[in-house]
Amino acid sequence: MLVLAALLGAALSTLWGGREVLFKDGFRFLFSSDWNPVENQFGALAPIVGTLVTSLIALLLAVPVSFGIALFLTEIAPRWMRGPVSAAIELLAAIPSIIYGMWGLFVFVPFMASIEPTLSDTLGNIPVIGALFQGPPLGLGLLTAGIVLAVMILPFISSVMREVFQTVPARLKESSYALGSTTWEVVWDIVLPYTRSAVIGGIFLGLGRALGETMAVTFVLGNSYNLTASLLMPGTSISSSIANEFNEAVGMHRSALIALGFLLFVVTFIVLLIARFMLRQLQRKEGR
Repeated sequence: MLVLAALLGAALSTLWGGREVLFKDGFRFLFSSDWNPVENQFGALAPIVGTLVTSLIALLLAVPVSFGIALFLTEIAPRWMRGPVSAAIELLAAIPSIIYGMWGLFVFVPFMASIEPTLSDTLGNIPVIGALFQGPPLGLGLLTAGIVLAVMILPFISSVMREVFQTVPARLKESSYALGSTTWEVVWDIVLPYTRSAVIGGIFLGLGRALGETMAVTFVLGNSYNLTASLLMPGTSISSSIANEFNEAVGMHRSALIALGFLLFVVTFIVLLIARFMLRQLQRKEGR
C-alpha cells in the first residue's frame, strides 16, 4: 500500500504542478510543437517524439546485440571466458549516465560527424527511408542519442537474457542436440520458447531505462524543439527538456515542464502496461 501510495502521489503531484498548462491548452499542448517561453507558448510534441524515437533506436540496436551476447556466453564461449566477459558487461551498468554523456559528446559526436556525410550520400538516396538520413554533419542528433542509449541499456537486457537462458534444463538442450539440432536450432526452438516471457520482460526493462534517461541524452541530443524527419538533426526529449530549463523556469514555463514530467510518467506507465499485456498473452498460450 505504501508503494502504491507513493506511485499515486508522484502522478498526482506532477499532474497538479502542470495544471496551468494541461487545463488551459488541453490537447493543444500534446499535439503542438511550439515552444516559446517568452510568449508562453508550449507544446509537448517535440519532446514526446524525441523520447520515443531515441528509445526505439536504442531498442532496435541493443536487443539483437544483447541476444548475441547472451547466446555466446551460455552456449558458445568456453567456461574460462564466461566469468570475465559477464563481469565486464555488467560493469557497463555501473557507469554513471553523465559519464556516458561526456563520452558521447567528446568522443562519439565527432565520430558521428565524420560518418554522417557518408550516411547522407548512401542511405539518404534511398526512396523510402532517405529522408531519415539527410542533414548537416553535426554529430548531435536523434541517431547519436539512440546509439548512446543502446550502449547504456545493453548490459541490462543482456544480463537478464543470460540469466534466464541459464535456467533452461540441460536435459532439454541435450535431447535436442542428440536429435541432430545445431546450436542455433537449440536456441531458437528450445531456449527462446522456454524463456520468452522473461526475455520480453528484460527488453521492456531496458526500454523503461531508455525512456527515462536524462543526462546522457542531454549531452548528445542537441536540444532543439524543431520537428524534422531526419535522424541526423538535433532534437529534444522530455527528460532533457526538464533538465535544461527547470532551473530558470517560472510561472507557465515551470508548469509546462512539470506537465512534461507527468507525460513521461504516463508514457512509461503505458509501456509497462503493454509489457504486462504481452506477458499475460504469452502465459495464456503456454497454458494451452
